[in-house]
Amino acid sequence: MDKALSLLPRWLLSQNRQVKRSITLLFDTVVIIATLWLSFSLRLGEFYWPTTGVGFLFLLAPFIAVPLFIRLGLYRAIIRYLGFYSLWVVVKAVSLYALLLAFFVLLVGLELVPRSVHIINWFLVLLTIGGSRMIARWWFAGLLGNNETPAIANRMLIYGAGSSGVQLAAQLALRSDIVVVGFIDDDVSLHKRQIRDIRVFPFTHLSRLVERQGVTDVLLAMPSVPRGRRQQIVALLEPYPVKVQTLPTLAEIAKGEVTVDDIRDVDIEDLLGRDPVAPVESLMGRNINDKVVMVTGAGGSIGSELCRQILRLQPKKLILFENSEYALYRLEKELAQMLGTLSSRETVNILPILGSVYNKNRVEKICRECNVETIYHAAAYKHVPLVEQNPSVAVFNNVLGTLHTAQAAISAEVASFILVSTDKAVRPTNIMGASKRVAELVLQALDQEVSGTCFSMVRFGNVLGSSGSVIPLFKKQIKQGGPVTVTDPKVIRYFMTVSEAVQLVIQAGAMMKGGDVFVLDMGEPVNILQMARKMIHLSGLEIRDENRPDGDMEIVYTGLRPGEKLYEELLIGNNVSSTEHPKIMRAEESVVPWEVLEPLLIRLTEAAKQDDVAEMRTLLAEVVSGFNPISNVQKPLSIEPKLTGKGVSTGHAVVIDDLSG
Repeated sequence: MDKALSLLPRWLLSQNRQVKRSITLLFDTVVIIATLWLSFSLRLGEFYWPTTGVGFLFLLAPFIAVPLFIRLGLYRAIIRYLGFYSLWVVVKAVSLYALLLAFFVLLVGLELVPRSVHIINWFLVLLTIGGSRMIARWWFAGLLGNNETPAIANRMLIYGAGSSGVQLAAQLALRSDIVVVGFIDDDVSLHKRQIRDIRVFPFTHLSRLVERQGVTDVLLAMPSVPRGRRQQIVALLEPYPVKVQTLPTLAEIAKGEVTVDDIRDVDIEDLLGRDPVAPVESLMGRNINDKVVMVTGAGGSIGSELCRQILRLQPKKLILFENSEYALYRLEKELAQMLGTLSSRETVNILPILGSVYNKNRVEKICRECNVETIYHAAAYKHVPLVEQNPSVAVFNNVLGTLHTAQAAISAEVASFILVSTDKAVRPTNIMGASKRVAELVLQALDQEVSGTCFSMVRFGNVLGSSGSVIPLFKKQIKQGGPVTVTDPKVIRYFMTVSEAVQLVIQAGAMMKGGDVFVLDMGEPVNILQMARKMIHLSGLEIRDENRPDGDMEIVYTGLRPGEKLYEELLIGNNVSSTEHPKIMRAEESVVPWEVLEPLLIRLTEAAKQDDVAEMRTLLAEVVSGFNPISNVQKPLSIEPKLTGKGVSTGHAVVIDDLSG
């Protein structure tokens, strides 16, 4: 008997939708007739046998009820996932059926039908139709669900007993591979209460729940909590052997209810603990709105985000200048789809251009024909080890590509030119950083020449999630079971989100006075080893080391790569002054005049053409202050340029104030 009861749900679920619907419809027909007969019997207090004048009512009742049930969608609900809304539909359908039946009896004047029969009939039909579906839901979820439940289910705590947490608990209750053990909430008034039969605990009970209830996962269901508070909670959870996941923030949730699909691993932004600084809106569109804007390197991490944000600021035309055909194709498709959701879609023209920034004639032609007014120059090779192995290519792209694009902008009378630079340009120890510093010097020198183009530069640290970033690498290594590779336990880096980086670039273009270098002070730098440890812990894993040889994940030190620093710097010099942005200051830096820089660039070009690495390093060391291409050991270096006695002048740099608060 028990075997038959366990096989029946499987047989029902294996049938197609039409068979299931027919079985349910036949069951409801029998129920409608049976409950009407039972209503008469209960009302009259005896076994009722339909008389000639009332018998046809038993045949009519299903013809009223079933079409009504179909119309109201009673047969569209999946019984094993039945929820409150479906039960409300049952209540409405049964109530409407009972009213129509009573109205018909009143209309034809059937005096043999007592009025109380209608009330009894409504109650019985509601009880049997609704109750049968709840029993079936329990049957399927119980008998069948027990057979499908894995031997070890994830036992989860939901941190946050608000609306988002309650919605997720309801959806997770339908999953056979997850058991919600309870809620954790900071609201003392909720402690020891129950929501959907799930108890709310204070954070102090977490250790006991992990130990006694076998909790394996903690889900942060607090989309409206500031990132600083999320970081505090993540830090509190780190010591526990649980995997921490989260929901997107309210800024990331556009519409609709929170679903299980929105659950994701904790973002590294949550580990940094700094809320993004909101941009000054008056600065955002000053160089973009109703202007022709070109982005070089448009398909890269920074370039593509630049294009997305520029598109929202309603330029007259957006030119995507990119050397990679695939990257350009992908970006154009994405922006075209994005454009369809913007109200300004009839005024923005997106123009994809394949080309190299080294090709001065092509860049100039595009600028002239399209009347470009603003250029954001993001085209560059940025991966330190690759550039270290291919220095001539970096010189052509990062230095000469910037020079040729800037000269093309001057010839085409482009009003504004903004270079995307890097903190690795400050006292560099690698070819990539040195080439970016030379690119900065080129623009600063050209800005001092008489022209209609205003140049500025934007210097910032590592961008979270960009190509080649350490964060995606750590995630991939953890997913693959390790080991997690760290170059050196003392390595520290500045981090910022790609959105912040791009907003800085755009605002820099609005505040440029000529020769400016805009730098974001991103608070305290992050120790890469500590970040790796946090990511391992928040994945629910233990670090394997001498103290814990039975741990899950090993951290391996690979040593600093060629040209890599232990830490990065953002400023050359310390002289700063305020600007119109509350988080931005201006700092003075040394500039090499064009008459001094030009002959060095000619020699550097020849060395790159000959692929003469030694000569390139010598020339870069001659022009770049603090460039040490041999040693990775960082020592205090003079901020004075090496070109002493050659008429070195002074330019400006801009730094964003401490954002840690």
